[in-house]
Amino acid sequence: MTIKVGKNEAGQRLDLFLLSRLPKVISRSFLQKLIRDGQIKVNDRLEKPSYKVKANDVITLPDRPMPHQIEISPEPIELNVLYEDSDIIVVNKPAGMIVHPIPSHTSGTLVNALLYHCKDLQGIGGELRPGIVHRLDKDTSGVMVVAKNDLAHRSLSQQFKNREVFKVYLTLVQGKPEKTEGEIQISVARHPTLRVKMTVASEGRIAVTFYKVLKSFDDLASLVAAYPKTGRTHQIRVHMKYIKHPILGDKLYGRADPVPVERQMLHAAILQFRHPRRNERMKFIAPLPEDFKDALRRLHEESSK
Repeated sequence: MTIKVGKNEAGQRLDLFLLSRLPKVISRSFLQKLIRDGQIKVNDRLEKPSYKVKANDVITLPDRPMPHQIEISPEPIELNVLYEDSDIIVVNKPAGMIVHPIPSHTSGTLVNALLYHCKDLQGIGGELRPGIVHRLDKDTSGVMVVAKNDLAHRSLSQQFKNREVFKVYLTLVQGKPEKTEGEIQISVARHPTLRVKMTVASEGRIAVTFYKVLKSFDDLASLVAAYPKTGRTHQIRVHMKYIKHPILGDKLYGRADPVPVERQMLHAAILQFRHPRRNERMKFIAPLPEDFKDALRRLHEESSK
């Protein structure tokens, strides 16, 4: 098929122009992939997704491409499913599970498990895969929502981008914060030399976290509810370190813990968003895992001595 650019449409990015002209089930990432793969041409020429269209440009698109299977193997890994329908699946991710395969860790991930579990995936961006719209660190447990089709992926991505998603994390931090509640607003960026870390940096992206101390165990540690307004990498972990109360068990940002724990005590407890098709507000709660509850018990015992 071909599309001709009108006079009033000139100046738009090629990917955004096509996004406005094509059915809403087609995602921007899918269009960008088609453009980079040479399946979309402008006046019979290859262009980048950022190309600014001109009046009377003729854009040629392929016949409807079918989703193709990506090189990630489905694996029969047990999932704690909180909710599922034809558009989304909500899971309680355990600590220790990576969300998406990486070169050094290609199996045992949440995506491997979802590919096996979800028999009704419709494809995201032209690939037969689950749509990851947000992530939790490997050693962070808790609630996650995943899209099964482009419509759900676009809606959820937009909600996260517009900060319409409400998230509550529970965490155990070292010491007792001076203020029982407050706001942390400081920019974070990738560490200049240790690339696995994030750090506070004026040239970074602004990150905002609200917090409230729920319970303190003398001066040993505190149970804190964190409400991230933004979604930067390692945001809560970096912010807690910034106010001098790093998360227990955080091997990257923490220090010696008052009680030994095996992983960072950070749990995504509540997630609220609008259903991508029905537009109704939905709320999901992931119960505290046993290792988190065990740390709470031991802190209570230590503070009672």
